[in-house]
Amino acid sequence: MARVIIKKDKSPVEIKVGGESVWICRCGLTDNPPYCSGKHKQTRDEKDDELYIYENGKRYKVKLEKIEEG
Repeated sequence: MARVIIKKDKSPVEIKVGGESVWICRCGLTDNPPYCSGKHKQTRDEKDDELYIYENGKRYKVKLEKIEEG
């Protein structure tokens, strides 16, 4: 089953744990959740008003005509 989850964040968030920094993924592309793996760098050139799908290491831009609730 496929599922689309919309993530708008393009960078991780830093959390201090015992005086050390831990970076938590917010883009959803990490290979090691919840920790950042640096894959957010792939989102740098995304446009805010467009939708993208990432699958098997490739990015696809989705053409939207209309979004309906339901």
